[in-house]
Formats: sequence, structure tokens, C-alpha cells
Amino acid sequence: MLRFEVSVEDLLRSRFALSPALDLCLLLRSLAGRDGPLPRARATRLLPAFERLRRESELNAVLALHNPRSGPSFVAPPPRGLNQTWADDLAMIRATPLEAVRLEIATHATGPSAGDPRVRAVLDSTDAVSRIAEAMDRAWHELLAADWPQLRAICERDVVHRVGTIGEHGWVTTIESLHPSITWQAGGIEIGHFPRVEPVRLAGDGLLLIPSVFVANIAAHLADPWPWPRTLVYRARGTAAPWGGRETVPRPDTLTALIGRSRARLLLALDAPASTSHLARSLAMTPGAVGDHLAILRDAGLLVRARSGRSVLYRRTPLGEALVAGTG
Repeated sequence: MLRFEVSVEDLLRSRFALSPALDLCLLLRSLAGRDGPLPRARATRLLPAFERLRRESELNAVLALHNPRSGPSFVAPPPRGLNQTWADDLAMIRATPLEAVRLEIATHATGPSAGDPRVRAVLDSTDAVSRIAEAMDRAWHELLAADWPQLRAICERDVVHRVGTIGEHGWVTTIESLHPSITWQAGGIEIGHFPRVEPVRLAGDGLLLIPSVFVANIAAHLADPWPWPRTLVYRARGTAAPWGGRETVPRPDTLTALIGRSRARLLLALDAPASTSHLARSLAMTPGAVGDHLAILRDAGLLVRARSGRSVLYRRTPLGEALVAGTG
């Protein structure tokens, strides 16, 4: 069992962030068979490009850094917030000092694949950092970039939901909702499925919470010396639908017949408040079309909107909830 000792100050300093690089690493681990498998349809689409990259690029050197239980920190630098982009991550990876990379290579590149001469030539080279960064950049653009706007929208909506839960029910309920194995016990966060380790003290630094579309269960970052804060990586809500779950709107469907397929998709997607741009990315629709449909749903009394910071968020009304539940 893993336990975080948490103070009130820690909670006040805890925050959410997004990490494109972390999700890329998790995707690569899944494609390499080192984490939970991807849904079959997605794996079928991505595996040919993944195997080609292993032949044509130095991706195998990146994979050699990932052992069954962990991976290096420098390939997924700590995100600064919710606006983190792949370009931000890539710049931080490229700026990593060679000495720090050498330490992580020595720690993590211990499996059989690290002994491959081609892999070893990359890991032992004086330009190892740039070569690893280049392989990751190519993997990003060929495996994940096209899907990232939709997947990022899922993570952003998850954060909106969690922040709403904090405001309505508090941090304890929010933390426990991240995963069934997480409980709040006597001033601490306990995660049952981890091996038993010494309690981890946050020491006033807060906890970094990262929603992910690829993490198979729940992951944690605990160790020094890399400058990551203590971190929990959890599976974002709504991940199943675009990554192999059932369609958002079954067909034939009475709701679709009543209000049309596009408006039905939007109404069903609003199980948590979301902005026009989030909905457009997550449903692969144009912002203009989303705005038009939201206006019709709002005029019909199925949605309301409210400003949250710089965003306008839409949510279902009781009538909209009843219609989705089939009781309207």
C-alpha cells in the first residue's frame, strides 16, 4: 500500500496539469506490451506505424529506457499546468543535461533490449539527448498528434468535473473518486494496489494530479532527484468511448430520433460541464456547428450556460437529465 501524508497546506497547493509527453510514453509502453493493452481497433490502427518507427527511427532506444515497472523522468518532464503542449515538453526534453540523462539511462536501461548494439550506440552517444528527443518527436507526430485534440479535450473536461467536485463536496470526495483503490484515512491518501512502501510526505509542496487517457490503472511519481512534485496519474473520465468503448449514441435510438443525431451526441456528452471548444474537439465537430446545436438545445430548455473564468460552460438542466435518462 502507498500512503501520502497530506496536510491542509498540501491540499491548498495541490493542482491539476496535463502532460502530452507522459501520455505519449504510456502509449508507447502499451504498444510495446509493457502496460495494459489498447482497445483492439486502436491497436490495429497504430501498430503498423509503431513497428515501422522501430525499424526506421531510434525509437527502440526510447523503449529500452522503460522497464516493466517504471521509466525515466526526463522523457516526460513535469508539466507546468493545463496549457502544456507537446512543443513545451519537447523543448524541456532537449534541454535536459547529458549528465542527468546518463544517470537515468544507468538506472532504467537494464533489460535485454538495452544490450542491442544499435540501441547501445544511441544510449552511449554524446548526442543521446537529441537523438532520443528526435525519436519521440517522430513518434508523437505519427502515432498521437492527430488524435490529441480529442483526447486533450477529454482530459480538460475531466479537470472541469474534478474542480466542480472539489467546490461541491471537498477534496476528500474528489481524491477518492479518482480510482476505487484510493481512500482517505486519518489525514492521508492511501492507494491499495501499490506494494507497501514507507509513507510519502508532501511537506507542503502539494500533489500534482494528471488525468491520462492511457494509464491502465493509477500511477504515482515519488522519487527524487528529478524535479517532479509528488504526482498521481489517473484515468480520465470518458476515456472509454473514443478508445474502444461503445458509441456515445446507440443506433437506432429514441433520443436521436427525437432531437437529431448531432444534438443527441452533444446532450449525452454533457455528463460534466464543458465549453464549446471542448465539445468540438471531443466529438470531432466544428465549433460553429457545436455552437448552433447548443443554442437550439438551450432554447429548448435542455441546457443552461454559465461563465467559469474565461470559459462559458454548458450543462444539462433537470429536463435535459430526464430526457437522457429516458424519463422525460
